[in-house]
Amino acid sequence: MQIGGQSVLIDPNFARWLFVLKRLRRPGLRIADLPAIDAVLVTHAHFDHLHRPSLRALVQNNLRRRGFAPSIIIPTHVSDLVSDLGFSEIIELDWWKTSRRGNLAVTLVPSRHWGARILKDSHRGYGGFVLKSGKHSVYHAGDTAYFAGFSEIGRRLAPEIALLPIGAYNPAQFRNVHTNPADAMRAFLDLKSRWMIPMHYGTFRLSHEPVDEPLQLLELEAEAAGTKDRVVVMEEGVTRFF
Repeated sequence: MQIGGQSVLIDPNFARWLFVLKRLRRPGLRIADLPAIDAVLVTHAHFDHLHRPSLRALVQNNLRRRGFAPSIIIPTHVSDLVSDLGFSEIIELDWWKTSRRGNLAVTLVPSRHWGARILKDSHRGYGGFVLKSGKHSVYHAGDTAYFAGFSEIGRRLAPEIALLPIGAYNPAQFRNVHTNPADAMRAFLDLKSRWMIPMHYGTFRLSHEPVDEPLQLLELEAEAAGTKDRVVVMEEGVTRFF
């Protein structure tokens, strides 16, 4: 994402395999083809979101090709997982706290999820991010179930674009921590954002729904809500200007 003169990566994961899970779709860019990255944002410590090999490779690529290491912005109590990866600065945020980089403000916002990487570290923080620069603003929800916080995020920060997760909802109990397409559309309406970009589907098989189902269901939900012209499905490797 490029906003406010900054190039930002959120939850970057370039792995071909995640333990026993094979990646189903290739990343839109190779690490070697990235522009200079100013900041990396990580929403929580789960292995599919905080992927240490990808983070280390990003830092090394930035140093080699651009001459500087990016900073990293994370929730509280996650710094020990990234402190040895070479980032120029590690910034930990609590919910509703903001880090400013030039014209760009990055705010960690609540989510309904959890932050533990293993069984015994439930103290770790988690959340989503709202990035604001001038009239432009983007919300990346991270992993979350539907919750009343979407309305509060919309009221307090009014993000223009909302990146909302639509996968990993089957079996039904997964919706305690993830949104299905109906939940995501409800969240979009709560946020009152102009655009919705679906994410968190079709890359690693994290749950039991068919790989193509999330987008199919989202299309039905958008048609029912009258928001079909405001849902933007991104393709790997294709740039979209807003």
